[in-house]
Amino acid sequence: MIKLIHLTKRFGRLIAVNDVSLEIPAGEIFGFLGPNGAGKTTTIKMMAGILEPTEGTVIIDGKDLAEDPVGAKQVTGFIPDRGFLYEKLSGIEFLEFVTSLYGMDKRRSEARIRELLALFEMDQWGGDLIESYSHGMKQRIVMSAALIHEPKVIVVDEPMVGLDPKGARLVKTIFRSLVSKGVSIFMSTHTLAVAEEICGRIGIIHEGRLIAVGTASELRQKAGAEEHDLELVFLKLTEDAHGPNAGRPG
Repeated sequence: MIKLIHLTKRFGRLIAVNDVSLEIPAGEIFGFLGPNGAGKTTTIKMMAGILEPTEGTVIIDGKDLAEDPVGAKQVTGFIPDRGFLYEKLSGIEFLEFVTSLYGMDKRRSEARIRELLALFEMDQWGGDLIESYSHGMKQRIVMSAALIHEPKVIVVDEPMVGLDPKGARLVKTIFRSLVSKGVSIFMSTHTLAVAEEICGRIGIIHEGRLIAVGTASELRQKAGAEEHDLELVFLKLTEDAHGPNAGRPG
């Protein structure tokens, strides 16, 4: 469902993402972890079509993002860590605007908006202006907008940021439900516990390079670590891969 083939991004002399290749099948939540500046957000922006790769290819549901950007984006939902919202619109009005971008007909649009507001427990506040929402409520509207067109692939950067425990639990439940229907989710997160809890596999990126991919238990084995604390495994793997480019922005 998702293929990254030798994906590379350079900013001048800086190599932000260095020859990353990955394949995520339908129905998997893939966790993407790395230290600050490792290249996570740069990778996600290339997958979402916001940044153009210097080299390499992004394929979404068989569609080459460079050759068929509209087709690839029609089957992709993008949830950034800081979503943009028109705060003078109500939640419903904003979602109506998003459905118009996807060319959805009025009947389907209205049904999906009702469904998503109920799913994210926002139906009581859908008619209120977004400027009156808490950060967590805004994040729920951003996620609703990303799911409005029933995408086959979801690319998400730090989905739990700003959510209270109830909201985070709700998002995990929604993600599990989506993958059970064959949706692929590529999820960047700093939260190791979240990755271990809901991701089938985890990829670790460090200094732009993908240094390890596997289940939590496979990563422990790769790190030669017996402990159950995935954080210690993560630290050991990134320390082992430490190179001269540490500290660069990502």
